[in-house]
Amino acid sequence: MKKISIFASLTLLLLTQAVGYAQTDTTTTTSSSSGTSTRNRSYEGDYKMNTWSVTVTPALTRFFGDLDNYGIYKAFPERGPRSKVTGAVGVSINKQLTHLFGASAEFNIGSLRGSKQALYNAWFRSNFLQGTLNANVNMKSLLFGTRKLKRWKWDIQAGAGLMWFDTRVYDLTTDQMIRYSNDRRDYSSVTQGRWEADGSVYTREFVFPIGTALHYELTPRLDLGLDVTLYNVNTEKLDMTVGGVDNSKANNVYGWRRGNSGLDKWSRLGLSITYKIGKSAVKVGKDGVYDPAKGRYHLRWADPKDLIKEPYNPTMNDADSIAKANMPKPVDPRLYTDSDNDGVADLFDKEANTPAGSVVSGAGVAMNLDSIISSILRGKFAPECEALFSNIEFDTDKATIRPASQEIMRKVIELLNVKTNCGIILVGHADHRASYGYNLQLSKRRVDAAKRFLTRAGLTDPSRVTVEYYGEYRPIAPNTTGDNLQRNRRVEIKIVPMNMLRSPYQSGQRFDR
Repeated sequence: MKKISIFASLTLLLLTQAVGYAQTDTTTTTSSSSGTSTRNRSYEGDYKMNTWSVTVTPALTRFFGDLDNYGIYKAFPERGPRSKVTGAVGVSINKQLTHLFGASAEFNIGSLRGSKQALYNAWFRSNFLQGTLNANVNMKSLLFGTRKLKRWKWDIQAGAGLMWFDTRVYDLTTDQMIRYSNDRRDYSSVTQGRWEADGSVYTREFVFPIGTALHYELTPRLDLGLDVTLYNVNTEKLDMTVGGVDNSKANNVYGWRRGNSGLDKWSRLGLSITYKIGKSAVKVGKDGVYDPAKGRYHLRWADPKDLIKEPYNPTMNDADSIAKANMPKPVDPRLYTDSDNDGVADLFDKEANTPAGSVVSGAGVAMNLDSIISSILRGKFAPECEALFSNIEFDTDKATIRPASQEIMRKVIELLNVKTNCGIILVGHADHRASYGYNLQLSKRRVDAAKRFLTRAGLTDPSRVTVEYYGEYRPIAPNTTGDNLQRNRRVEIKIVPMNMLRSPYQSGQRFDR
């Protein structure tokens, strides 16, 4: 029992490490390989993996107990009299929980046989059924990783379950049956009850397996392995013999009495064949490259981390090529320049040399504002609103409207009062001198001055006026000469339909000082 306790402690330590590894292995982080970190996908994530398998293990069995001729520690045991080779067949259903940790439900049916002439002059035979729940740890991957010995898998396993046995003991000299596990007087070594089937009475006991197995992956579906397991039975009466007592007396054998011998054990040495269940089964090639596109790997043999592609780290040449391939086409400089200062960008201006202060259409064509208003009054134009543009300029660091600009704005008021479906957008600007914040406030004062003039000069509905101001951020000319500075000190006037009272203003360009 002391040895079993030591082994159980070691197994618990290894299982704890395996669970910790599994939690790290199947954690999902928050980004993909195209971002700044890598996403660790579990086998339940983007890359599906097979996890179920069935194992069949025909095996040789051996008993260790009182009716054992050679004991457990002799290196070259001799077979006792009337002893024969015995065997068992095991079937297990396996579920791989993580790459390192798995569980299985195992069932065995078989027989045991043993004898001892000294002390007991008896031999026995026992038929048994057994079911256990086992846990296993993938020691190969735990110790060496997944990149080495890819075709090999070494497990250690431990578990608990129940064993049902029917034991008969015979005299070596007369070959007469001496005792059996359940007799007509209802004597029994039962500690947990009995199971009756086909007229036979089986004794039921707890059993605790510990073992190891070495597997080789033959194909995507089949594994071949060697399994060695020791089964510790929770009784010394598997052979219906109690050490250190007179076994001819029924009361010494049946019931709860313990002798001075240890608990009985049996072992198996088997050749296991495992069939891996799942869709599109594949195994890693000789090159060691895992490709999830080929199919599903089995979690017994592949770590989910192996399926994640290595992040792509481009070289400087690669990065340069990618940048050039994705570089946007150059912006036409005419989109943000207005050579004639009429409020229409050169790219759309059909008359690029209109006189300063001209009122132009949306296409930059100069228009006679007086003629337009007179025609409206005479009823020659439809009531639809036509887009018109113009600029008014200001002196340095001033927000006072010049007399020439006042005349233009009076014409604008007259037009707006006639075309009630039109609105006006006033956009204020400044040159680059002074600070950003100061220039922004200067452009606001200019546009506010223009709005006040419109309101006081007779605009019947001031709510039709929308104001915007940008300071020095949207020049129409480089701030390099006096003329250009004057052109940038402006308020743009845009007469547009009422459904366009937010300026479709193109992004400007700030020139170096």
